[in-house]
Amino acid sequence: MMNGFVLGGVSSGVGKTVATLSIIRSLADAGYDVQPAKAGPDFIDPSHHEAIAGRPSRTLDLWLEGEDGLRRNYRRGEGDICVVEGVMGLYDGDGSSTAMVAEALDLPVVLVVDAKAGMESVAATALGFENYADTIGRDIEVVGVVAQRAHGGRHEQGIRDALPDDLEYFGRIPPSDDLEIPDRHLGLEMGDEAALPTDALREAAESLRPERLAAVASEPPASETEPSTGVPADPVDATVAVASDAAFCFRYPATIERVRERADLATFSPVAGDPVPDCDGVYLPGGYPELHADDLASAGTLDELGDLASEGVPVLGECGGLMAMSRSLTTAEGERSEMAGILPADVTMHDRYQALDHVELEAIEGSLTADTGETVRGHEFHYSSADVDSDARFAFETVRGDGIDGEHDGLTEYESLGTYAHVHPESGAFDRFLERVEPPRK
Repeated sequence: MMNGFVLGGVSSGVGKTVATLSIIRSLADAGYDVQPAKAGPDFIDPSHHEAIAGRPSRTLDLWLEGEDGLRRNYRRGEGDICVVEGVMGLYDGDGSSTAMVAEALDLPVVLVVDAKAGMESVAATALGFENYADTIGRDIEVVGVVAQRAHGGRHEQGIRDALPDDLEYFGRIPPSDDLEIPDRHLGLEMGDEAALPTDALREAAESLRPERLAAVASEPPASETEPSTGVPADPVDATVAVASDAAFCFRYPATIERVRERADLATFSPVAGDPVPDCDGVYLPGGYPELHADDLASAGTLDELGDLASEGVPVLGECGGLMAMSRSLTTAEGERSEMAGILPADVTMHDRYQALDHVELEAIEGSLTADTGETVRGHEFHYSSADVDSDARFAFETVRGDGIDGEHDGLTEYESLGTYAHVHPESGAFDRFLERVEPPRK
């Protein structure tokens, strides 16, 4: 069982991802087998974790997974020690804050503090974050700090001297232009596009104390209701085709694991024009179809998907998948491309994000991921909007979140479903999808 700790930031933009990657590098170079993880529903930061650690990063989100699901997903990781990168500031977020994840897993918190313009104030900030847990009744332990953008010499020593005895100094990340990850809409560029140089990370990690970080890590409690190896389920006699390329890259490792556990999985690239594999259902994850709209429109795979959907093959699309299932996709610059034409909608990109939140959906009618009356929890973050036909059918009402039109999500046509919500397999939605795509036994 892995010990672990959580890297919590004092705010968004404090440099948690760079600190996380530097710590992963430092621990690995010290001989530890590291499992990365991310608190919150992000896809981009985990891609950078994987580029450095060499294994997929686990997603840890209370809203998406529930407490037991969170613990199960943690335990599916591998390695000696788990480094959990937080989301936003330590206490920010009502659905699943970093502090809530640390509390659910009973893991210590190492605070990432921007020390660019402070010494004693770094200690004051850390002490305030430590004491605030008691103020709000949150059972977490802040055990020390990593000083981001801190110089050596007097600057570093001043930070160390100012820290109270119960807050340990775990080292610093020096300021460096080589530790900047390019960004675009939805966040940073993906790890396979802009992985930080190993030499720069090793140089940044020289001032870290990996043995002390490993020493404060602790083991989370087991899930109370299910085996730690995952939720048992019967196999389904079905093959699921999963789109996997630069346009469809937002998928949780646990989702792919779940499909493989219960069904046969085949991958294909719509951007490359791959034919859709012989299958009983198709999963189109989110990603960046807007950056590859011309290739998608000309490659022919989306046309084939449209034909298959009209013949009754179930297609499930999340966010970018929904966009690809629409009639058309128009970029923020006004360039229009034809998509699969499965759903009665036209999608337009915008310069500003249109939705960002944890979501809860209640099923109006049975669909690929829920029975009538069931609720599904997920996450939405998108820069596009969908203009839907007046007679379009929705599968869900939005209890929380914006969905497609502010009140509904889940456009449904034929046996297919397109939604702006990303869901985790611990929600049960993918199990229902797998069971629905299984062909009837003869």
